[in-house]
Amino acid sequence: MRKNTYIFGLSFIAISLFSCGNDTKKADGYGNFEATEITISAENNGKLMQFDVNEGDVLLKEQFIGYIDTIPLTLKREQLKVSKTVIGSKSKGVLSQINVLNAKLKTANTNKVRAENLIKDNAGTQKQLDDVAGEIDVIKNQIRSVEIQNAPVVNELKAIDVQVKQIEDQIGKSKIVNPVNGTVLTKYAEPNEITAFGKPLYKIADLNTMQLRVYISETQLANIIIGQEVTVKIDDVDAMKSYKGTISWIASEAEFTPKIIQTKEERVALVYAVKVDVKNDGSLKIGMPAELWIHDSEEN
Repeated sequence: MRKNTYIFGLSFIAISLFSCGNDTKKADGYGNFEATEITISAENNGKLMQFDVNEGDVLLKEQFIGYIDTIPLTLKREQLKVSKTVIGSKSKGVLSQINVLNAKLKTANTNKVRAENLIKDNAGTQKQLDDVAGEIDVIKNQIRSVEIQNAPVVNELKAIDVQVKQIEDQIGKSKIVNPVNGTVLTKYAEPNEITAFGKPLYKIADLNTMQLRVYISETQLANIIIGQEVTVKIDDVDAMKSYKGTISWIASEAEFTPKIIQTKEERVALVYAVKVDVKNDGSLKIGMPAELWIHDSEEN
C-alpha cells in the first residue's frame, strides 16, 4: 500500500511539474492596440448651422456632414462684385479713349507711308513727312499717358478678383466634408455653437485594421522582419483568442520598457517597439492589451 502511495505521489509531482512547464510559456511581446487618430478641425469662423455627427458613427471619405454659416461671406462677395462693376465702367471709358487714339495712330502711319512714297516720286516735301512723324509721336505719347491713368484701375480690378477668389475659397471651406473612412471616436462640437478656425470638431480613426504596438528584446529582434506573419492573442471568456497579424514597422532605436507593461525586473531593460497590423472583427478596441507570439508554440 505504501509503495502504491509512493508511486502515486511521484506521478502527481511529475504531472504537476509538466503542467507548470506549459504554464511558464511566455509571449514574445506585450502591448496595446492603437489606431491612427485624426482630429478634424474647423477651417472657418462662424456658427455651426448643421453638424450631423455622433460618436460611433461610421463615416465615408468625402461624406458631407455639415456646414458653417456662409451668409456674411456671401454678402461680402456680392459687395465686391458690385465694386468691380463700378470700377469696370470707369475702365471702359479709359479704354475707349485708347481705342480712338489707336485709330488716329493707324491713320497717321498710313499718311507717313504716303508721304515717303511722294518724296520718292519727287512729288512731296520733307516737311510733310516731318509733320506726319511729329503727329505720330504726339499720338503715341497720348496713348502712354492714358495707359498710365488706366493702370491703377486695372490693378484695382485684379485686386477685387483676388478677393472674390479668397471669399469663394472660404465659402468652400465652410462645408464640413469628412476626409477619410473611419469611425467617430470623439465629438467636440454641437450644432448652433460658434466655432473658429482650427477649433476641433471631432476625432476619427479607421478601426478596420488595428495596430498592436508591442515591445520586444534585442535578442528577439533577429527573428522578425517587416511583412512577417505572427500571432496576436487577447483575453477571451474561456481562453486566449488568436488573430493573424503582419509586422508593419520595427523601431530603429531601442528605448526603455514603457511603464504600462514593465515589471520590477524590467525597469532597466531596453526594448524595441514593433507595430503589428491586425484585421479587426469588431472585438479589438483602442488601448486593449494583447500578446505577440512570433512562433505560436501552444500545443494543439
